[in-house]
Amino acid sequence: MALPQAMTQPGRRFAMAEIGETTRAGDRTRLAVLAIALLVAGSAFAMLFSVTTGTSDASILEVIGNVTGSEGALSARDRIIIFDIRLPRTILGFLIGASLAVSGTVMQGLFRNPLADPGLVGVSSGASLGAVAMIVLGSGLAAPFQAFFGIYALPVAAFGGGLVTTLLLYRIATRHGQTSVATMLLAGIALGALTLALTGLLIYVANDQQLRDLTFWSMGSLAGATWTKIAAAGPIILLSFTALPFMARGLNAITLGEAAAFHMGVPVQRLKNVAIVGVAAATGASVAVSGGIGFVGIVVPHILRMAIGPDHRFLLPAAALLGGSLLIFADVLARTLVAPAELPIGIITAAVGGPFFLWILLRQRSRLAL
Repeated sequence: MALPQAMTQPGRRFAMAEIGETTRAGDRTRLAVLAIALLVAGSAFAMLFSVTTGTSDASILEVIGNVTGSEGALSARDRIIIFDIRLPRTILGFLIGASLAVSGTVMQGLFRNPLADPGLVGVSSGASLGAVAMIVLGSGLAAPFQAFFGIYALPVAAFGGGLVTTLLLYRIATRHGQTSVATMLLAGIALGALTLALTGLLIYVANDQQLRDLTFWSMGSLAGATWTKIAAAGPIILLSFTALPFMARGLNAITLGEAAAFHMGVPVQRLKNVAIVGVAAATGASVAVSGGIGFVGIVVPHILRMAIGPDHRFLLPAAALLGGSLLIFADVLARTLVAPAELPIGIITAAVGGPFFLWILLRQRSRLAL
């Protein structure tokens, strides 16, 4: 007997596959809670490891002693290195890693497919266009915008670019309530190419100083992390996180399809609006202060789904913790592998995430009919 058309859609097959996996695996609540507890401990260790790794020979115990008020625990030089350079870099790296991982998790749940990611479908490219436009035109055409928003001008411009790209992507890829994986990926490539062309045009008219800044920024880096950047991007990222507890139930329901979620009492359209705005805000703020860092949003959700299952009540906070920790460790590698020079962190995430994405694609192609 032929299956109903809805059951042959890629998004529905992905949802049913997830449900089947959950049923076979049984209830993973205890495992998920244990995993989150371990990730909390792992995040704390990652932060301590990051602030105590580098040219300064300060140990973890000395840093803890200084924070708790022990006299003479750190020299004046070490305090400057740790609290003015490494600590803001570590905090910003954790926030960015968490925002990218959560954004990828939300997009995969919303689009009901395992390949959605802000970097792969053009959202990060749109955010980059907004940020580059602000950097190049901030002292010219965009001067009033810069004056009005102050330190928030760059994150807000990146948020605007990411939001426009996300809305266009969703409009193109969704038809009759079904989001096509192939259409989404192709539309993301097209939008990415368009934003790249516009970004190239802006780079062409940039001056020498702007070109130097943009070249290193485009590959992704936390080298310029400061408390000011945390003050600019942190509130936007944290504000987008406040919606997560209210989205988990809806994302769980929407894996069955928008019609089923609606009949379960989920305000589907409101959920989509909040998810799109939240992803654009988190991705835009992250791109604005760190540049292009790819593959975090596709690697982290898949690792966690295999470990704790697809329940977004646990998946979203776990993604934030694991994404933040992984980006911190990637940043430590970036600044120690070729010391005293520094690798752009985007190179490391791409080197790890690229093969992982190919593995996911090969693993999922039979389900997605790709």
